[in-house]
Amino acid sequence: MRDLTQGAIWRHLVGMALFIGAGLIVNTLYMLIDLYFVSRLGKEAIAGVASAGSAMYITMSIAQLVGVGSLSLISHAVGRKDQADAQLVFEQALSLGMLIAAIFLVVSYSVGGWAVSQITSDEATAREARTYLFWYLPALASMFVNSALGSALRASGVVGVPTMIQSMTVVINAILAPVLVMGFLTGHPMGVAGAGLASSIAALCGMTGFAVMFNRSQKYMHLHSSLHPKRQVWKRIIAIGLPATGEFALIFITTAVAYWAIRRFGPQAQAGYGIGARTMQAVFLPAMAVAFATGPIAGQNFGARHAQRVRDTFRHAAIMGGGIMLTLTLLCQISPHLLVQPFSKDPAVIAVAAEFLRIASWNFIAVGLTFCCSGMFQALGDTRPALISSGTRLLTYVVPAVWLAGQPWAVLHDFWYLGVASLIVQALIAVLLLRHQLHHKLKLFEPHGARAG
Repeated sequence: MRDLTQGAIWRHLVGMALFIGAGLIVNTLYMLIDLYFVSRLGKEAIAGVASAGSAMYITMSIAQLVGVGSLSLISHAVGRKDQADAQLVFEQALSLGMLIAAIFLVVSYSVGGWAVSQITSDEATAREARTYLFWYLPALASMFVNSALGSALRASGVVGVPTMIQSMTVVINAILAPVLVMGFLTGHPMGVAGAGLASSIAALCGMTGFAVMFNRSQKYMHLHSSLHPKRQVWKRIIAIGLPATGEFALIFITTAVAYWAIRRFGPQAQAGYGIGARTMQAVFLPAMAVAFATGPIAGQNFGARHAQRVRDTFRHAAIMGGGIMLTLTLLCQISPHLLVQPFSKDPAVIAVAAEFLRIASWNFIAVGLTFCCSGMFQALGDTRPALISSGTRLLTYVVPAVWLAGQPWAVLHDFWYLGVASLIVQALIAVLLLRHQLHHKLKLFEPHGARAG
């Protein structure tokens, strides 16, 4: 266990963000590796994998129910040195994650194929999307168990072991992808099914690695068979995790609406948007790493009732994240083509992806600030403000995008500019809500008359 209530906050942020960033990079490589090999199969395959890959958003949103709730509660317990509560929350988060994984697989195999078919532009793309999704679902289901294990480690300040395990899974995926997708060495190419299978095998190996290394990487919590459900603890986890689930679900909704809204522009547009969106996720990783480090650091200090250190955590994270995102904005303005060319040989697809990145980069700083606010909401144990700020996109993006899709004069970049405006509004609302929550929660920790704004 690492005590984050002592020492320089910026050192904790940088140290944890480096490991978390490495972990996020290897997670993103799952989709990029699949996309790289699938790009050799044609634009329908690219668009199909990109469309089915949007299921990752809904999976991540449900995983927040376990991950965010347990991270917040465990970091608070660690901060106040309550080992028994940390162990209890971890055990219940794991049992909850296992139950959700089983339900997820049943539902997804039942209706997942129909769902992805609704957002594709033609039957050929829909067929590829369904095939990829069915082979990719085990990888998605593993996220729920991994979320419980990974969040417990992160809440206690342990980030090196998860990064090592995630790196191992990417190596496995990179080795299996050309063998299964292209039939390298075997002579039996599986196409998009091979891409999904490679990711699933790698993800299940990663889950096994987490289970083996959990007790060895820290001594504050223990992985054993005491997983009998306790409803009161589940309620505590869900109370914090459910709004975060809604926040990520809104990301899935806006992404699905974006695919639906641009489908009349053809598979090249959907493929270009898919490549641009996945590339943008990779670009976001450094700022996301800082934001993810914010949660356990501010959470432990909140549990220890160190009000000023909680505020300082946000200030340092916002400055670091803003600087990173400004640098990445300049990169996407100067050379967006360099970032997307490895994933397609089709000039039309590359043009769409590059234009998307160039325009979307104007909201990078706002997105970085939103990430930091979300990390702070998790640390404070109330994620409802994050859901409220994300919910504004239903009004500022989804409704206008649906209207815009029916206008004959609308062009692709209209949708990109709409996305920029909606994300800036979201960031402004998130900052205002965080300011209010910091004042409300931290004033209880301070002497009468101390500054709490």
